[in-house]
Amino acid sequence: MEIEVGKIEHYYSHLNVAVMSLLDGLKLGDRIHIRGHSTDFTQRVTSMEVDHHSVLWVKPGDNVAIKVQQPVHVHDIVYRIVEEELEPAG
Repeated sequence: MEIEVGKIEHYYSHLNVAVMSLLDGLKLGDRIHIRGHSTDFTQRVTSMEVDHHSVLWVKPGDNVAIKVQQPVHVHDIVYRIVEEELEPAG
């Protein structure tokens, strides 16, 4: 399952960093899916900054810079992948 968490506002190609505006919270380690006209990939959030300070989580309304593994484009949509907990066997 995927939940829309924001959209790309800017991309710094020389740093592989995307700035996104958030509609929902996001934390380090979350799996995200970035999708747009010519963008479609998933990755883990490994680095986030707000105002040039590293953060572990962000809340709705924040603008956050994240390290991305592939180029992205302005207006690409970012989704958080909700990983379902496996129920213990037995």
